[in-house]
Amino acid sequence: MNRENIEKIAHTSEDRILLAKIWDKINTGLRRNVPSSTGFLSPRELEMTRYLFGDLEGLYSFGGYEGAERQMLCYLPDYLDFSSLYESDSPIACLHAAFYEGDSPSHRDFLGALMGAGISRECIGDICVGKGVCDFFVTAEIAPYLLQNFTGAGRVKLRLTQVSLCDAKIPEPEIKEIRDTLASLRLDSVVSSGFRIGRSLAAQHIASGRAAIDGLPCEKPDKTVSEGMKISVRGLGKIKIQFVNGQTKKGRISVIIHRYV
Repeated sequence: MNRENIEKIAHTSEDRILLAKIWDKINTGLRRNVPSSTGFLSPRELEMTRYLFGDLEGLYSFGGYEGAERQMLCYLPDYLDFSSLYESDSPIACLHAAFYEGDSPSHRDFLGALMGAGISRECIGDICVGKGVCDFFVTAEIAPYLLQNFTGAGRVKLRLTQVSLCDAKIPEPEIKEIRDTLASLRLDSVVSSGFRIGRSLAAQHIASGRAAIDGLPCEKPDKTVSEGMKISVRGLGKIKIQFVNGQTKKGRISVIIHRYV
């Protein structure tokens, strides 16, 4: 661990401020030998912390459930193990919102309502919207406030309760399967196929900084991608390269892409 690495890792002044804040939180827990945790971090922010802390023993990333996109960085001393993060004193709380199934509030509706209520982005984890329900993850400190005051998302009225992390309901995403053949596994080619847009438009989206691979920004249209990678494009959505099936007789690459709808 070396605090001076912050200057090497950070790309912007905002990165430097964030990494310094994370360093102080984790280092305090380490020195006192007590649990400590950050706010929720994006995949890109988590990636920076991996360079900052390396393989520090007792350091975990945790978002409230397996496979969470936004996660906290948590330090646990040697008298605790990972399972303790699911217990009642976890730094993360899961809130269950029920609403009329005929309504269809989106992820954006919930996020906008939470931030409109004065909740900062670092206090909000994944928001998992299903039919008539939404389980979303927040820092434990703000859960009591939301239980008392968070009553609606957009025009949709909510009935809010807190559930244990083990009882969180994560809905299976709706997926449209796309079968195609590509000249190559360039990022712009995959984006073009997955979102059914022209390749030049796909390249423009990528070059303008709207694309990310597995949560990490990428501005290179010619970046080679591979099976299993998730690609998001701001304003278009998210796709996953589900299978790469090898070459066809004409030398093109057969792929199956899942688009999340």
